[in-house]
Amino acid sequence: MRGYYTADEVRAAEAELFERVAAGVPMRRAAYGLAAVVAAELRARTGGIAGRAVTVLVGSGDNGGDALWAGSMLRRRGVAVTAVLLAPERTHRAGLTALRRSGGWVRGATDAAAAELLGRPDLIVDGIVGISGRGALRPRAAELVAASAAPIIAADLPSGVAPDTGAVDGPAVRAAVTVAFGAYKPVHALAAPWCGRIELVPIGLQLPAPKLAALEPAAVGRGWPVPHAHDDKYSQGVTGIVAGSATYPGAAVLCTGAAVAATSGMVRYCGSAAAQVVEQFPEVIAAEDLSSTGRVQAWVFGPGAGTDDAARELLSRILATAEPVLVDADGLTLLAATPELVTRRTAPTVLTPHAGEFARLTGREIGADRVSEVRALAQEWRATVLLKGRSTVIATPGEPTLINEAGGSWAATAGAGDVLSGVIGALLAAGCSPGRAAAAGARVHALAANLAAHAGGDTAAPVSASPLLRHLRPAIRTVRSLSER
Repeated sequence: MRGYYTADEVRAAEAELFERVAAGVPMRRAAYGLAAVVAAELRARTGGIAGRAVTVLVGSGDNGGDALWAGSMLRRRGVAVTAVLLAPERTHRAGLTALRRSGGWVRGATDAAAAELLGRPDLIVDGIVGISGRGALRPRAAELVAASAAPIIAADLPSGVAPDTGAVDGPAVRAAVTVAFGAYKPVHALAAPWCGRIELVPIGLQLPAPKLAALEPAAVGRGWPVPHAHDDKYSQGVTGIVAGSATYPGAAVLCTGAAVAATSGMVRYCGSAAAQVVEQFPEVIAAEDLSSTGRVQAWVFGPGAGTDDAARELLSRILATAEPVLVDADGLTLLAATPELVTRRTAPTVLTPHAGEFARLTGREIGADRVSEVRALAQEWRATVLLKGRSTVIATPGEPTLINEAGGSWAATAGAGDVLSGVIGALLAAGCSPGRAAAAGARVHALAANLAAHAGGDTAAPVSASPLLRHLRPAIRTVRSLSER
């Protein structure tokens, strides 16, 4: 798993590191890594390093020191380096001395030519603030960043973006590349569009087991259920789907089709869209009502299922069973009025809200700290909660919180959530734990959306839920192939 560490956790690890190594060593390690990434980016973008120009935006404190030391290293490789100091009286002295000794130029942020300097370099390094930064960029820093015409490489995190929540509440740096020092921070997943590509530079931190983590694609592939020598259609898990209606038959087709694609067991469907489901997926076993559905290992309830009294009664019956249950869409609307249907359960429950549904369940709009809010709801309802988004957050009481950064927003389309529900439901039926089923399903769902968006070539195009569904098996194949390398 890839761990993400809060500012306090990183500071604690840094304090331990400072006792093990000589003064200045951690900063030199960070600076060396930053300089290496900048040099590689110069080479990739311009074809060379010597003779290129880099401007470094330098704030106070150690983040500015990292950037200044990196600038001195780049200067020794023939790069023309200019540092623009945003807080001259609080600039890291050793880093500034190193840059000057290497032949770098220094300007104050109030210098009339400072903004012009930002329009000319090949790259800009953001060393304004690090993990101690709070809030948006200050006015002068915001002006200089706005004047920047070149791609920006952020030192540790983009300035103006909150390190622990990824929140942006004003002017901030939007980086092409972010060089993370020592550890990934929550910002790197929660605010990925502001970070660009993430490069991790080890500096020797000894980190504890993470409280926030992401499943690596290869790990998803290793854990994906596939048939073994003595398996049959029953032993691989039977998924029960209650979805769709005369008004929304497509929800039933998408959700059930996703369950069919995700694993090799059996899918049973119960609902009024049986004819449409079986026409699309003849391998599905359809039943007229819950009593005739047959035995299942996990249930999915909600997409397009309705919110009337009959749907409420059906949801109540399903949640009274001993099987894992995933509740989505209309089911979440029903639960907002009857949370005790979940909070009194002893069997696993997975809730998969988007932001609007999350607000219905909690009675409030979700705030800037999405991770804490998802954890709180999971703890209160004693369930696994998956909050949808480009950065999907999955919390299960007593377990590390999982996060899936999709790498894009191609799954932001009607019906995509129905597909996700079917995938996770099938994984639950196959015996995966709720948190891992949710995280693995989210990873493959995001990959399927990206594959669908790029299916016509290198240039991506918007997709709908149907092509996303068709790319589920290629996405599963991809993560399984990574696990075999």
